[in-house]
Amino acid sequence: MILIFVGGFFGAYTYTVRGGIFCNAQTANIVLLGMALGNQEWMKIIYLISSLIAYLLGTMLSEILAKHVKRFKLLRWDTIFIGIEIIIVAILAALPKSAPDQICQISLNFICSMQFNTFRASQGIPMATTFVTNHIRQIAVNIVRSIRDQNKKASSRWKRHFIMLMLFLLGAVFSAVMCIYFDVHALWFTIPFLVYAFIRLLIADRTVEKAYLYKTPMGH
Repeated sequence: MILIFVGGFFGAYTYTVRGGIFCNAQTANIVLLGMALGNQEWMKIIYLISSLIAYLLGTMLSEILAKHVKRFKLLRWDTIFIGIEIIIVAILAALPKSAPDQICQISLNFICSMQFNTFRASQGIPMATTFVTNHIRQIAVNIVRSIRDQNKKASSRWKRHFIMLMLFLLGAVFSAVMCIYFDVHALWFTIPFLVYAFIRLLIADRTVEKAYLYKTPMGH
């Protein structure tokens, strides 16, 4: 829930103060790439391809590291990733407005791809934390199933997806407001949420969920 709130914040942040690009997923960027190819906008093509490569590399890195980290049985990759995310976001938040927008855009593309590939479920229910298209679909599907089939599990699922959708929206609203007052430094306001998530995961890894350290995280 925290991560999808932060995901909504990232998307609104890059769109509002860092070049009018969404960093959460690549669908819109692929459309923009197609348009740039059609219009022969070569510099834009290079940038959009760079963004796509960053997303690919982030996914690949998270896939590789998740399987190696579990061998040490100290912390799960999920926890380590949040620590990495905090460091990178803090660096980006400290960048001056004069810094090229592409630095922030591509870095957040990289982070969002790792987050998407690392956190794929909530209590056994498949969930994305960087975009909401599937959440909207799952709300509709499970509302129908809960009414038509009197399926209690479906009723619970559409409510959970709805909560995720609302948190993403709230993250975007919060980001828009913070950008008004703090401009490019609004990114600092994601740090407390990420730190809280990191502490919760860290405590779990060393106490009640220590037995799960040998397992590969969901989605890997």
